[in-house]
Amino acid sequence: MFGLSFLPFLNDNKHRPVPGPPLVLTYDQVEKLGAELDALRDRVVADLGAEDREYIYRIIKAQRGLEVAGRVLMYFPFVPPVWLAGVGSLALSKILDNMEIGHNVMHGQYDWMREPGLNSREFEWDNVCPGDQWKHSHNYMHHTYTNILGRDRDIGYGILRMDEGQKWNPYYLGNPVWATALMVFFEWGVMLHDLEAENVVQGKRKWHDVKPLVQGWWRKAGRQVLKDYVVFPALTGPFFVTTVVGNVGANLIRNVWAYSIIFCGHFPTGVQTFTEDETADETRGQWYVRQMLGSANIEGSALFHIMSGNLSHQIEHHLFPDLPAHRYPEMAPEVKALCEKYSLPYNTGGFFSQIGTVWRKIFTLALPPFLIRSESAPGVIVERQKSAA
Repeated sequence: MFGLSFLPFLNDNKHRPVPGPPLVLTYDQVEKLGAELDALRDRVVADLGAEDREYIYRIIKAQRGLEVAGRVLMYFPFVPPVWLAGVGSLALSKILDNMEIGHNVMHGQYDWMREPGLNSREFEWDNVCPGDQWKHSHNYMHHTYTNILGRDRDIGYGILRMDEGQKWNPYYLGNPVWATALMVFFEWGVMLHDLEAENVVQGKRKWHDVKPLVQGWWRKAGRQVLKDYVVFPALTGPFFVTTVVGNVGANLIRNVWAYSIIFCGHFPTGVQTFTEDETADETRGQWYVRQMLGSANIEGSALFHIMSGNLSHQIEHHLFPDLPAHRYPEMAPEVKALCEKYSLPYNTGGFFSQIGTVWRKIFTLALPPFLIRSESAPGVIVERQKSAA
């Protein structure tokens, strides 16, 4: 006997359901796919070395240079183009710090270097969310239970309806409003993620569960607010107010960019969700298949990939979260070839195409189910257990 799970199957390029019978992947096929992905991972791990070390050092140098330039240019608010360049430079610095450095370092992607400043256990980023809390909600909860309804709290972040499997209630009529607020205040949303606010409201979490989180917020967010809105503005003397405004602008740009990249990787049309029953007792190969079906990529230039922290390769990131992200572009063709070999979708598209379907989903799922048309599609049937000989 063997169990079957039904997973929707969508077209690679246009993200639309394709006609025809569902794909059936046998247990042995899935395990063979897993072995091929393991082999790809092993080749990259064996090749890590000086090139990767020099890459992350170059990124850190660029990030620090952009921050210094941004802070200095804040001294010239009487020359608007210069001041705006300062805001932009500081925003780029924060984006690099959070995405290509912080996110990836805290995943342990550079632990092999044994460099204290790049150690995942010690690193802190330019963000109000404490690193240890982010590593729990993201590295553990999200990457372990990727797109499993009821387990992965990144599906809606506790405030949005992002999947038809989430039961609708009138609160979700505000979906577009809540999504916009999350985008604008994204670093604060990330900070509050581990709180599980909906469980606090329902009485499922007590103060003794929340108190350590609040203490962490007070320490980390307090330092961030002091740095961006008191210390650095004070250093510009008479330009205190314009520097505060500039720092707000830089944080806003970072928040909108990070939100957009992350949502493009998790919620465009074609990305799948799963039930706990479907994913019970997963093998390594089945876990890989879930990551491939539950993620999406964004196409762009080399600079675009760097500024996204290479989360534009979200499929590869979900498959190999602890490998240096700048390796994902070279791994992507092999991952796509494996998808083609096993007839699995490889969800990829341009930024505006992907973010457009995300916002369409946000607006559509705000409505009660009887007002929207459910997207049915042929599926991928996965043999969950090896058949008896």
